[in-house]
Amino acid sequence: MRDDGKARLAALGPLKGRGAASRVTGRFEQRSASREDDGWGSGHDFTDASGEALEPGPATTVTVERARSIISRNQSPDIGFSQSINPYRGCEHGCVYCFARPSHAYLDLSPGLDFETRLYAKTNAVELLRAELARPRYACAPIALGVNTDAYQPLERRERLTRGLLEVLAETRHPVHLITKNALVLRDLDLLAPMAEQGLVQVSLSVTTLDNRLAARMEPRASAPHARLRAIAGLHAAGVPVSVMVAPVIPAITDGELEAILAAAREAGAVDASYVLLRLPHELKEVWREWLAQHYPDRAAHVMSLVAQMRGGRDYDSAFGTRMRGEGPFAQLLAARFAKARRQLGFTRLPTLDCSRFAAPARPVPTPPPSPQGRLF
Repeated sequence: MRDDGKARLAALGPLKGRGAASRVTGRFEQRSASREDDGWGSGHDFTDASGEALEPGPATTVTVERARSIISRNQSPDIGFSQSINPYRGCEHGCVYCFARPSHAYLDLSPGLDFETRLYAKTNAVELLRAELARPRYACAPIALGVNTDAYQPLERRERLTRGLLEVLAETRHPVHLITKNALVLRDLDLLAPMAEQGLVQVSLSVTTLDNRLAARMEPRASAPHARLRAIAGLHAAGVPVSVMVAPVIPAITDGELEAILAAAREAGAVDASYVLLRLPHELKEVWREWLAQHYPDRAAHVMSLVAQMRGGRDYDSAFGTRMRGEGPFAQLLAARFAKARRQLGFTRLPTLDCSRFAAPARPVPTPPPSPQGRLF
């Protein structure tokens, strides 16, 4: 069992470079651990004589995962794609508001610090994709890449799984929609630009705030806001259709920046825009409340009150149709502001991805296992 980190949080405050403040217990965990003082002060002794922390923050660890399948499918009526690929589990960006955090509970890990420090790389993702696309019954439909966790998170610089997946998609002329908040996407312009000429790719950049200090606290290892705007400009200059996602919009924290974000993204070259209201499913409620208490204690109650007003009196409502936008007067005002800014700034729609060019790869030839009789000679 691992220390939940709450005693350390109380003594030293949030960890630098991490979004979550502690190891929030996952909903499937049978046991949890906490630090207790033995009466000699050792249970709460986190600093040395000079005041420096005795225990450094948790390091990032990466586990190789041999996945059994790589394309996930959904029929959600409020999601604009039916297929997606996530080459990684967990995300080192550490965005404290990430709706995917609760997925780490399925691994018996914490949706808090474990989600951003204990990562999994699906190292066979490329071969699985090639095999999936080669199946006779495969029906081509746009694939969204990087939905649950960011496909361009820092780990991608070393693993290059997203790069490998894009190479297969480019080779087979398969349409793809990339979703990211990392400027690393510009690394793959040599693939994306030719695909864009064939109507095979779209990119959505998520911009939550234009405030660098807020971004450093809220999404500590994602690209800075100005770097994301440069990425939008770079993609646009290369002819890659790009949109901006103001996601999530956080009441009383970032909602006042909505128009400014849209204007900055439009100036950089974004042709389309969307927004998503803050979502707090499962354990994310506790992760978020801890962050609010540490960084905005003066307005934490107000923020959660506004959230509840838009979520039927609760922290979250997962109903299709309202989970992305919320309901009630505040949500209606937000929708009206977005619609007005979108219209005034001249946003249009991303072009439709072309599925007609798809050419399935050759089916891999299975290699028969070696005959045990060979050991007789």
